[in-house]
Amino acid sequence: MAQTQPRQNFHCESEAGINRQINMELYASYTYQSIGFYFERDDVALPGFSKYFKKASEEEREHAEKLMKYQNTRGGRIVLQDIKKPDRDEWGTALESMQVALSLEKNVNQSLLDLHAVASKHSDAQMCDFLESEYLEEQVKAIKEISDHITNLKRVGGLAWVNTCTTRSPWSSPQPSRGHSRT
Repeated sequence: MAQTQPRQNFHCESEAGINRQINMELYASYTYQSIGFYFERDDVALPGFSKYFKKASEEEREHAEKLMKYQNTRGGRIVLQDIKKPDRDEWGTALESMQVALSLEKNVNQSLLDLHAVASKHSDAQMCDFLESEYLEEQVKAIKEISDHITNLKRVGGLAWVNTCTTRSPWSSPQPSRGHSRT
């Protein structure tokens, strides 16, 4: 393959690593999409969780797109791979789905750390900065958020009342409707 014009200090190992990370982000998006629609089913009916996971799916897809743009900016070539099917089709309780999400976010984080190590090994300061500013801090925050949600779900026995009329997370305090009390 001919050298591209913008390519400078962009090692082929970094290029391949970005392609793997794109696949990882798309897999996370695919998994969250599956979980989101699972919670929308009539026999599960947790619309707040559905909305939360659909939003997470969108964010992961945006992460993949950002990596694709970066790959092009650096003169690399995007090589898409098959996206693996999620490990399951039934996601269980809200608590179980959050535990799956935590594991997934930790895997994504480790993959990003490995990619950062590759960039560092090849003295690619631009790629290190890109990963640090666009991904790594956000991953730590996502892991903390999901961990907090797991703690709260454990407190309520894995069940959660979900306010379907707001855009807040499914763990926000419920707001009673006017004229009706919850007792």
